[in-house]
Amino acid sequence: MTKYQFMEEAVKLSLINMQRGEGGPFGAIIVKDGQIIAKANNQVLKNNDPTAHAEVVAIREACKVLGVFQLDGCELYTSCEPCPMCLGAIYWARPSKVYYANTRQDAAAIDFDDAFIYEEINMPFEKRKIPMEHLHHPQAIEAFKKWAEKNDKTLY
Repeated sequence: MTKYQFMEEAVKLSLINMQRGEGGPFGAIIVKDGQIIAKANNQVLKNNDPTAHAEVVAIREACKVLGVFQLDGCELYTSCEPCPMCLGAIYWARPSKVYYANTRQDAAAIDFDDAFIYEEINMPFEKRKIPMEHLHHPQAIEAFKKWAEKNDKTLY
């Protein structure tokens, strides 16, 4: 299959998803060595899970299929430019490349506007719409210290 055919699969998932009412019109697939290893649609409404965006669901499925926590050598095809949450998940999963169809401006035009999240990221904690407060706990750093000392840890 070509990259356009892979994208067509992601777009089909977005259309099917919209008809099912499981979430917004978003679909994603993950490809490794020319084979689709995971397909996903947005499942926010289906699962009452605000993190169940198509890209995140596809990443979870691909990792499960491959038995890994990083998607080295994989490509992600998504029907829309990833939102900030999905972008973070993509960077943690480390696929080789991401292809997207619709842009964030296209998404904003149908009321999926992530601009406020990008703005919030750059705001000082005390000015964010959801208040965030550093609550120091002297024992919290112990887990970090133990992790730093751990000889058999797997970095990711």
